[in-house]
Amino acid sequence: MSNISVKVKPLTAEAFEPYGDVIHTDGGYLEINQGTCKRFHDLASIDIDENAGRPILNIFSATPRPRPIAVKLLERHPLSSQAFFPLENKPYLVLVAAASEKIEVAALHAFLANGRQGVNYRRGVWHHPLLALDKETDFIVVDRGGDGENCNEFHFPEDINISIDY
Repeated sequence: MSNISVKVKPLTAEAFEPYGDVIHTDGGYLEINQGTCKRFHDLASIDIDENAGRPILNIFSATPRPRPIAVKLLERHPLSSQAFFPLENKPYLVLVAAASEKIEVAALHAFLANGRQGVNYRRGVWHHPLLALDKETDFIVVDRGGDGENCNEFHFPEDINISIDY
């Protein structure tokens, strides 16, 4: 088993831009419903149209993994984006690599989401399945339904241990 350390960075829109969108409510909003509601509008570029895809809405419940986290695989969605937004204010880890045919361990990037941020992975971006940190966490997931294979997995030849300090 290889032991590597991936520096965990705070999740910001600028740092995450090569991989997708950070979904948050820190920006402007529209007042709607006679001023009784704030609408945080168009927060991510949802991309599901390939092969006549349709949007689907899911809830995923993620259980924390033992630490150090053993990274065995990454996945990507070649036909669509995939968005995750936590339903509870619990931090979680985001582990990504750029969209490419080959994944280098040195190209892994880890981000700490503060529990009030979601992510929308661009089409083809490699990412680890959900990484809840301290407690089971539920997420709303906007995904693609329809024909075609929309999940590829890349299995590392051996497990990689990632140390997390936050």
